[in-house]
Amino acid sequence: MYYRRKLLLGVLEEFGGVLSHTKLQKILLLVTRKQSEKSFDFVPYKFGSFSFQANQDLSTLAKTGFVIDQTKDPGSDWVLDKNEDFFCALKKEDQAAIRQTKEEVSGFTQRELVRYTYLKYPYFAIKSQIASELLDAGELEKVNSQKRSFAEQAFFTIGYEGISLEAYLNKLIDNDVKLLCDVRKNSLSMKYGFSKNQLKRACESVGIAYIHIPQLGIDSDKRADLKTVNDYNKLFDEYEKTTLVDNKAQLEEIYILTQKYRRIAITCFEKEPCMCHRSRVANSLKLLPAWDIDQKHL
Repeated sequence: MYYRRKLLLGVLEEFGGVLSHTKLQKILLLVTRKQSEKSFDFVPYKFGSFSFQANQDLSTLAKTGFVIDQTKDPGSDWVLDKNEDFFCALKKEDQAAIRQTKEEVSGFTQRELVRYTYLKYPYFAIKSQIASELLDAGELEKVNSQKRSFAEQAFFTIGYEGISLEAYLNKLIDNDVKLLCDVRKNSLSMKYGFSKNQLKRACESVGIAYIHIPQLGIDSDKRADLKTVNDYNKLFDEYEKTTLVDNKAQLEEIYILTQKYRRIAITCFEKEPCMCHRSRVANSLKLLPAWDIDQKHL
């Protein structure tokens, strides 16, 4: 079992075996902020901090009989369904983080716990639908000061290699990206969160529109034997002479989208833009007669 899932079970066990969905997310935020190497990342969500990965792990643990997703009115609980000592299987520092968090929030109602996390980590409250109900004017101003908003147009490229879905989304949020353009040929991924429907839902849940433009992708079989930088360059040179020439309409579409959304990003897998065809897409956009938008690789 992944260690991060053991951590989830250990948190549930130490907190009495039952936590609401919202409470578990908030407690997990507080626990992981005490870790030197965080088990989960979070994004600002409609009720504050939220980890897509933790939620997915809990769903997996429910399918395998470790927890029960118990629906009630109102809300839902995660209920521990195995009588095992998960807490003792954790690292000593993580046991300490959980116990410290338990002492920190002892006696808090769910509403008080949510408010506490907003005060402690205001960034995660920037998209909250209930912040104005929980915070006074001064506290709300601290949250609003965390919001990133830019008037100027901007164009970004971003890869998801080596980072979590949450870290990836936070990069987009920090740069006030309004639209993500997926330029993969086949928008499937073995990495959680980055297949088309998952990525679309995640983006839209944090206020970022998503569009897939497969015409600007590269067939996966052409990437099969790439070993050196020279191999990549040969492939991308061919890509420029064929795919980008044959799909000028899609490049024009991206330009039109920049006029509508003003701040957009194109995405593929590779971390380094020089190892990814998205850099060639970006270069081709620069050659459009009307293009005058700054570009940056995230």
